[in-house]
Amino acid sequence: MEMESEPYVRLASLRQLHQAMADMNTARSLADTLQTVADGSVTALGYEMACVNLVRPDGDLVVAAFSGNSAAEALITGRVGSRESWERRLNMGEAWGDLRFIPHTEGWVLDDDDVPQWYTDGPEPRFEDEWHPSDRLFAPMYAPGVQGSGSGELLGVISVDRPRNGRHPGAWGREALQMYAFQAAIAISNARLRSNMQRALVRLEREQQALRASEESFRQAFEYAPSGMAIAEMGGDQHGRILRTNDALCRLLGRPASAMRRYSFSDLVHPEDIGTLLRTSAEGGRAELRLGRRDGTYVWVSLRNSVVADAADGPRFLLTHVEDIEERKRRELQLAHRASHDSLTGLPNSAELRSRLSARLCRRPAQADELDSLDAAYGHPAAYDVNGHGFDFASGTDSYDGFDHHVHTVAPEGDRDDGTKGLAVLFCDLDGFKSINDRFGHNAGDAVLIEVARRLSRGVRDGDTVARLGGDEFVILADGLGKADAQDLAVRLRNEIIQPIRAEGRAVRVGASFGIGWAHCGMTADEVLKSADERMYVEKRSRPKQHRRAG
Repeated sequence: MEMESEPYVRLASLRQLHQAMADMNTARSLADTLQTVADGSVTALGYEMACVNLVRPDGDLVVAAFSGNSAAEALITGRVGSRESWERRLNMGEAWGDLRFIPHTEGWVLDDDDVPQWYTDGPEPRFEDEWHPSDRLFAPMYAPGVQGSGSGELLGVISVDRPRNGRHPGAWGREALQMYAFQAAIAISNARLRSNMQRALVRLEREQQALRASEESFRQAFEYAPSGMAIAEMGGDQHGRILRTNDALCRLLGRPASAMRRYSFSDLVHPEDIGTLLRTSAEGGRAELRLGRRDGTYVWVSLRNSVVADAADGPRFLLTHVEDIEERKRRELQLAHRASHDSLTGLPNSAELRSRLSARLCRRPAQADELDSLDAAYGHPAAYDVNGHGFDFASGTDSYDGFDHHVHTVAPEGDRDDGTKGLAVLFCDLDGFKSINDRFGHNAGDAVLIEVARRLSRGVRDGDTVARLGGDEFVILADGLGKADAQDLAVRLRNEIIQPIRAEGRAVRVGASFGIGWAHCGMTADEVLKSADERMYVEKRSRPKQHRRAG
């Protein structure tokens, strides 16, 4: 190019320069772009050798591409020069615009620095503008947008050696090299951007693959889990609505997945377990409750909630694990029933009887003067708890913190029925039972006790308690009875008991003596039972022995 007269640059030379710029902007990778920059400096700009020094992240410059001499390329490609040495070079010599020319008369001071370089042999110049073998010409490449200022981010330096015409480049050659360095900086920046984008895309694709693999693993773990799994919404108007269920949960509840999406767990839980569900849903954690099946029955489950949080919006979903614990609950209920019920008759035992009776009785009655003063304080009648503390019906709160509402159990007074309804305690002792045991054996006695328990249970109301106290003694708790009602009940039960009973293939008969006691607050369970027991013995002794069995 420099062999031509500068005002008359051939079109072919411009085409070569255009092609070099096009090549470096269409290279596929950063490495290809750098090599194209070096090659274009030789083919289009007419230098015998060219080297591209690229700034590394640590600031030093590495020889990234070389063109024009394979021996030199093998020697210095990949070698590194310090940023300090390069800054020194770019501040020496003559400034040709953004270019930096260091003549051989000054360049000798650079012979011992750490910048990789290649020397070409040749004769000493005969003319003033002839190229010397030790001359150096550098074209800095700055980040796009600040070209020409010399103060932008340095991307690298193109180092060229010996123009083919052997002369220092003129104005046209200098401007061409400067423009070429500018275009090279753009191409390198674009190549870096493409490289970063490609790495980001590769990383994104790997993350997407990992996410898809994770989602698939979760889907399989969710769908094929042996126990029930569900995902429900958390928060908002649709809180608790079921979004997705697995086959195990659908089978457990007998409901198809499409139907499950119409419900929330609050629609399926047993009414008595709503509070437990709400606490578990709000806080995560674990609870045992009952869920409704399609056939209307309920199944005991262990429900574990995990809150799935979103980093931006907070809690979003509940991942619910539902485990069938029906069999375990059945065993627990059986154990609890055995602990509280008589093994022979199936009736509540002595401990359960005392527990039910104690639950109705407070430890001491509120005194009359205390009641009057509390009524006056509130301006209306008050109910009282187990310690005589008042409950304010107007406000719905206890008059003293920490006590539950309690309605006192009262008993009819006097021998006549005054209309008061109370908690009657009927103590029943069988007459003639010992003789059956002695004559026919304990199997016959057991059969009698089982039948008596059945007849007593059949003769009372729903909600009344029939318990076996021990031996041939039974107790009935019947609430809301007056004196006459309790006496009528005792007569009816006695008449049921005295009917013949089949035991060990024969008909036997037993009688029954009843003592009626009344429970009221201030008494203990043992005191109530003792009172009824004493009345039973009074009633037993008052009847002739020969008539006890016949009633």
